[in-house]
Amino acid sequence: MQEPTLYVGVDVSKAELVVSLGPQQRPYSVGNDTASIKRWLQEIPANALVAMESTGRYHGLLAHLASQAGLTVYVLNARDVFFYARALGTRAKTDGVDAGVIARYLAEHHARLHPWQPASALQQRLQDLLTRRAQVVLYRSALRQAFKGVETKGLETEKLHDAFDDLLQAIDAQVQALIASDAQMAQGCERLRTITGIGPQTSALLATLLSRVAFANADALVAYSGLDPRPNDSGTKRGRRRLSKKGPPLLRRQMYLAGFAASHSKALKPLYQAIRDKGFTTTEAMVILGRKLLRVAFAVWKGNEVFDPTRLVPKPI
Repeated sequence: MQEPTLYVGVDVSKAELVVSLGPQQRPYSVGNDTASIKRWLQEIPANALVAMESTGRYHGLLAHLASQAGLTVYVLNARDVFFYARALGTRAKTDGVDAGVIARYLAEHHARLHPWQPASALQQRLQDLLTRRAQVVLYRSALRQAFKGVETKGLETEKLHDAFDDLLQAIDAQVQALIASDAQMAQGCERLRTITGIGPQTSALLATLLSRVAFANADALVAYSGLDPRPNDSGTKRGRRRLSKKGPPLLRRQMYLAGFAASHSKALKPLYQAIRDKGFTTTEAMVILGRKLLRVAFAVWKGNEVFDPTRLVPKPI
């Protein structure tokens, strides 16, 4: 007789993991280090499903070691778990309670969740660099904003701006070198860059994602990105559509920027204008255009053809 599946919820922090094996057992702690996690994983049955929230970098060690141990791992969107806990009417918030909520969420929703897939060393390095690059851009923008309208004579702020620019150029050079080291990724990136609006950073980000995650179709990729509009209808009332925003913010930002660039291009400006003519605001139109480009990127990555902008040009009435 097959043993019932064990749903393991783990609340992750920098120093420790708080583990819940279900409502009948008391949560307990495990050190968030390689030796402690490996010892703990030896006690977990092979049919267990292990879930944790995405916590920046702190959950990465557990996810990798659990996957290496042959367990099915899920890295959950913290926003989903938060609203799930609220729906349950959870009164307290402790690490043990959070682990129990994660375990319950996993038990109820695992059938529609996608198991976590470990990245290769190349993919992980690219992801780390692209994430840090986005942070550097934000810091540079914050610096410029901080000194806006301020007399900077004698402060030598330009040297700091130059240092930011040098750092970004160094990151970009390393990203391109890493991509060039893998033939499949290099070829895929080259095809992605033929898409109007998609440049080196966006193509590198998409190549890193698409080489790691085998999305079933373009709809799955759009849903992952959080660019999918969610209806808010009741009876005859049609509510305002809002993005789910469930995926990586960096991916959404890059596709928005791709939509912005495409909206100013000769090839896709007619498409952007056609979207605007339907009554969408400027921001909404750029999001829609970015979402279309994401679908195109999926097709270009899966196939061997380069982008043909005429396929997106609206037909004359």
